[in-house]
Amino acid sequence: MAEAYIVEAVRTAGGRRGGKLAGVHPVDLAAKVLDAVIERSGIPGEAVEDVVMGCVSQGGEQAGQVGRNAVLASSKLPQSVPAVSIDRQCGSSQQAMQFAAQAVMSGTQDVVIAAGVESMTRVPMGSTYKLFYDAGLGTNKSPGLEEKFPGIHFNQFAGAEMIAKKYGFTREKLDEFSLHSHRKAVAATQGGRFKDEIVPIEVDTPEGREAHAADEGIRYDASPEGMAGVKKLSEEGVLTAASSSQICDGASAVLIVSEDALKKYNLKPLAKIVNLTVTAGDPVVMLEEPLFATDKALSRAGLSIDDIDLYEVNEAFASVPMAWLQHTKANPEKLNVNGGAIALGHPLGASGTKLMATLVHELRRRGGRYGLQTMCEGGGVANVTIIENCDWQGAEAKAA
Repeated sequence: MAEAYIVEAVRTAGGRRGGKLAGVHPVDLAAKVLDAVIERSGIPGEAVEDVVMGCVSQGGEQAGQVGRNAVLASSKLPQSVPAVSIDRQCGSSQQAMQFAAQAVMSGTQDVVIAAGVESMTRVPMGSTYKLFYDAGLGTNKSPGLEEKFPGIHFNQFAGAEMIAKKYGFTREKLDEFSLHSHRKAVAATQGGRFKDEIVPIEVDTPEGREAHAADEGIRYDASPEGMAGVKKLSEEGVLTAASSSQICDGASAVLIVSEDALKKYNLKPLAKIVNLTVTAGDPVVMLEEPLFATDKALSRAGLSIDDIDLYEVNEAFASVPMAWLQHTKANPEKLNVNGGAIALGHPLGASGTKLMATLVHELRRRGGRYGLQTMCEGGGVANVTIIENCDWQGAEAKAA
C-alpha cells in the first residue's frame, strides 16, 4: 500500500463569537486556507485532484456544497478542482483528512487537500435543526430511532456530565484542567509557537484594517477564582462554560500527497500518516468513544501509548480529555501542550485539521517521532489519526 504524507498544515487563528472573523463569509474563510497550502507548498493548483471539506452546520452561508464553493472562491485553485463536503460532526475535518489519506494510500489520487470550516457566528450551532423544526418540517428523531431509544434526547452536554460522574471528576478538578488549557495557550502564543500554522486573515475592525493572527478566545487573566465564579451548565452537574470548548469561527487545511507527488513537485514532507482509525459506541454517553478508539488505533499501529510523543485530544469538555488520560494512562505532560479548545476554541467542522496543524508543527519543533490526534463526535463516534515526523531521527542516528 502506498504511503500518504502531510506537506502543509495550516489554520486561521480562532475568532470568538461576534469577534474578528464575524465579518468574513465562511466560504471566503475556507478559500483562504486552501490558498495558503498551495502557496506555502509551491505545488500548482491544477495538481490538486480533490478537496474534502468538513463542515457541521451545512445551511445558510455554509449550504450548497461549501467545499466546492470554497474552491470556486479560491485564488489559487482552478475551477477544474472538484470538492466534497462531509459531516462527521466535530470530527468532520479529521475524517476529511482520513478520506484524503485513504485516497492517496489506495493509489486512486496523488494530491488531495483535506480542510474544514465553521463560522459559528454566521451559522449558529443547531440552527440547521431549529429552522426546520420551527417551520414544522420535523426532526431527525425518526420512528425507528425512537423505538430503539425511547424518550432519549441525544445531548452532548448530558454526555459530558455522564463522563464526569463515571470517572469521578469534581468541579474543582475540571476547573483546574481548564485553567491549565488557558495558561498553556498563553505560553504558546507569547512564545510564537503558533507562527508556522496560522494563516493571517485581513479583517476590518473599528481601528481599521488588520491581520487577525492570534486566537481570540484565550483568557490571559484566567484564574482559579474566575473559573469558580462561572455558573454550572446544570444545577446538579459539575461542568460550566469555563470547562467547555468555546464557540469559535475558523478554517483549517492539510495538504496530503503520495510519494510520487513528493518527487514530481519537489515537495518536503512534514509527517507521514501511520494509522487511520474510526470507531463508534454508545450514542447517549456519546463523547467517551475516543478512549476506546485510541486503544484500537494503537493496537493496529503496533504502538503503545508511551511510544507517542504528543497527543491532541479535543477539549470539547474538560471531562473528555481527563477521562482519556485516566483510561490510557498517558503522560499528561504530552497532552494538548499548547492548550486546547477550552482556550483556543472549537470551530466544529474545522477542528480536525486545526488540531492536526498544531500537532504537526509542535511535533517537529520538539523533535518527537509520533503524534496522536483524537476527537469525540456526535452519535458516539471517534476518529484517531497517528502521524510520524518525517524529520525524526532515532537516538543512534543523532549520536552518530
